[in-house]
Amino acid sequence: NRYLISSCMWKKVKNLATILKNTFKQWKSRDPFGQSAVIAYCAIFSLPGLLVLIITVAGYFFGHEAVSNHLRHQVSQAMGPQTAEQINNMVAKAYVNTGSLLAGILGVLTIIIGATGVFAQMQAKLNAIWEVKADPKKSGLLLMLKARLFSFGLILSIGFLLLISLVVSSVLNAGAGWVKAHWPDYIMFLFQLLNILVSLAVSTMLFALIFKILPDAKIKWKYVWVGSVITALLFEVGKFLLGLYFGKADPGKGYGPAGSVILILIWVSYSSMILFFGAEFTRVYTLKHHGEVLADEKGTKTVGKK
Repeated sequence: NRYLISSCMWKKVKNLATILKNTFKQWKSRDPFGQSAVIAYCAIFSLPGLLVLIITVAGYFFGHEAVSNHLRHQVSQAMGPQTAEQINNMVAKAYVNTGSLLAGILGVLTIIIGATGVFAQMQAKLNAIWEVKADPKKSGLLLMLKARLFSFGLILSIGFLLLISLVVSSVLNAGAGWVKAHWPDYIMFLFQLLNILVSLAVSTMLFALIFKILPDAKIKWKYVWVGSVITALLFEVGKFLLGLYFGKADPGKGYGPAGSVILILIWVSYSSMILFFGAEFTRVYTLKHHGEVLADEKGTKTVGKK
């Protein structure tokens, strides 16, 4: 029995190693650095609208100020307090209302279009990974509006995930204060572990939504979850390492006032590369266990395994 268990585990490890090897080969062949640079460029213009929508959605339930402070804290941990302050000012300016109804409507439309722009680019890259494309028979204004609607729905989902993360983090922080006053210090390790698990769970759900909703391909949830967990693990490890790099090297220091923009570009570019690697892993894993992946009702198959 022990031999069979060991043999089975060794086989699974070898299969995983093969999948990772093929994933890296496919990922590298698609120019991930160039793709991530495009996403990072689009994200600079989408960031104000995206954050406004996310803060508005989550703030409706938990309070605008609480959500803004939570986001500022997260950005500060990742990219430093100066970048967090600049992003906060950027969002504050996007909230400014001129008082005109027409200007207000145009402002809302601009925010929505800007916020969904980065997801439109991301959808095109994911379609290339899954080797599908939007159905030419359904192209045009209707298809564009539908794509933007899907992107807007994804943004609402991100706001909901942020809300969950904020609530759980608040509960854990409150509990940690009580535990610190009444229990030994080593118990605090459990709360730190819970915080990590919450962050990992939120990241997993976010990547799952992106992998499932954005590409024009039929992907079963069981494959989406596997790829999302792997992507979330890589993202959390990379986030920690990138935080150390920002803290030690401070790559934006030599760019003066534009330093925060450089840090955002580096961060988004890194995140995009992890995202594309995770999508590539999901595809390789799916093809190994399921075979050909077809396009959904929104797209057509172009190239792929027969």
